[in-house]
This record gives sequence, structure tokens and C-alpha cells, in this order.
Amino acid sequence: MTENVYFPSYLNRDRLIHILDADPATCEALSVLFRLEGFQTAFSLDAAQFLLAIAQRRPDVVIVNYRIGSEDGLAILRHVKTQRTGTPVFVLEDQPEVDLAVEAMRAGASDVIAKPIDSERLVRSVAEALRHDILLGTDRGGRRPVEVRGFAQLTPREREVLQLITNGQSNKEAGRELGISPRTIEVHRARVMEKLGARNTADLMRIVLTS
Repeated sequence: MTENVYFPSYLNRDRLIHILDADPATCEALSVLFRLEGFQTAFSLDAAQFLLAIAQRRPDVVIVNYRIGSEDGLAILRHVKTQRTGTPVFVLEDQPEVDLAVEAMRAGASDVIAKPIDSERLVRSVAEALRHDILLGTDRGGRRPVEVRGFAQLTPREREVLQLITNGQSNKEAGRELGISPRTIEVHRARVMEKLGARNTADLMRIVLTS
């Protein structure tokens, strides 16, 4: 099993990796690879099946072959990116193609990996992408790490506001520390809540302070 470089496997247990490839053997092999790393996995053999599946549950990572039968994997990549969920997308090539790789990276791919797949590289790349979508801290007792999903979607200022909120500072106190008005802090707080899926401030604190 490839060593999990960034997080212990229990932090992966709620993360879903969805694989889209017309080759069942590739889908099954990658599913096994990532289940060994503690992830949940799902796979689709065609674009229609994939789109239906992600409408029911948003994946944390997508791995898509550039060519899915007659379908275009880059169209899937662009579709995922238009959702603005921050989901990392990795593109597989059946054989190395420089022009394709450049096009995929311009379209927002986190990485492009040619077959035969270097499994260690793929796992490391996925871990690195997820590292940017997580904020690690400790609970109030300092006992265990916790995570905040969607952290990569926050702007630098929103991250600062989130940190101050979790430290228990009021809008006025946070504004004084950052040199902005309490009203601006309130606007940033609202955007943070929207991006992290919090219904209210108490829900935001629950997301941050519980694993």
C-alpha cells in the first residue's frame, strides 16, 4: 500500500473519489488503490452514468479518462469546474500526448497522468490536491485533528476571518485586528458560511470544531 503522506487514513473515510473510464479494469484497479488509502470510491463507464451519479453525491475528487468511448473527457472536466465546488479533477491518458496534457491543465486539471498509471504518483497528487482543500486544527481540548472541507474555495481574507471567528472574536474585534469594518467582517462571514455549507454561525462553529 502506498504510504499516505499528508493525512492518516481515517481522515479519508468520508471522501469520495469518482473514477470515469470506459475500461472496467482501470476503474476497478483504481478503486482498490484508493480504498486501501481509506477513501470511498465509485466509478462510471460512461459520461451519462457519471453525471447522474455526481448529481446525487458530489465527489471530493474526480479521475477521468480523456477519451471515454466516444465522449470527451475534457468536456467532463469543464463541466465539473463550472460547478465551482473546488473538486480536483485528474485526467488519464491512454498514451502520453503533450498537446492534450497542456489543454487539460489549461482547463483546470490538477494533473494529467498517462497509462500505465504510476499509482504512487497518482495517490500523492490526490493527497496534495486535498491538502489545499482542508484546514487542520484541534478541538477545544486539543485532543485530535479536525478538518474543514471546502477550505480551498475561501479567499485569503475569508480564511483570516474564519480563523478569527473560530477563536471566538466578535465582528468588531476581528475588524479591528484586520483593519476593516465590522460590516465587512459580516460580509466575509456570510460568504464563508455559504462556501462551507453552514446554515448559521453555530453551524459554522460545529463544522470547524468537530471532525
